[in-house]
Amino acid sequence: MGRVRWVGLTGGIGSGKSAVAALLAERGAVVIDSDRIAREVVAPGTDGLAEVVARFGSGVLAADGSLDRPALGKLVFGDEAARRDLEAIIHPRVRARTAELAAAAPSDAVVVNDVPLLVEAGLAGNYELVIVVFADEATRMGRLVRDRGMTEADAIARFAAQATDEQRRAVADMAIVNEGTLDDLRSAVDEIWPRLQS
Repeated sequence: MGRVRWVGLTGGIGSGKSAVAALLAERGAVVIDSDRIAREVVAPGTDGLAEVVARFGSGVLAADGSLDRPALGKLVFGDEAARRDLEAIIHPRVRARTAELAAAAPSDAVVVNDVPLLVEAGLAGNYELVIVVFADEATRMGRLVRDRGMTEADAIARFAAQATDEQRRAVADMAIVNEGTLDDLRSAVDEIWPRLQS
């Protein structure tokens, strides 16, 4: 009878963290995507969305009744109290759903929690192991501009709002450098996978 390994996965925007999550899932990891859960807990019809509207007003709703993320972003960006209010609505729901999904995993699973702001939120201590995906700023910039249609200025603003590589390195039990091809990345994941299972 094995036991669940609880692993945190993070990396700066454009580092390729999602690609690493997908490769780990291919190898049998149970991946829990915090960003996706954060969207689910404020989907139309949820009490999470009702609470967001009660706090921020109906101006945060799109015409179809879903959350208008850019409109909400404008209200909380640069307003510390508003951001904390939003986090108080979303974070407990994300934690509860994450715990549910982790509890449903097989008893010997490697459960990988994909958390973009793991370092910023001070969550490293919650995991047995933390994997950090690194890529240099020029590589990340290229991916964001090419793949996500961001401007360089937007990308720089995102970099500035996130933890530094030094801060990430301080919590990393395992580091994956993702500056090459998908085959290089696959090899790097193959290298750490046995360590995650042991």
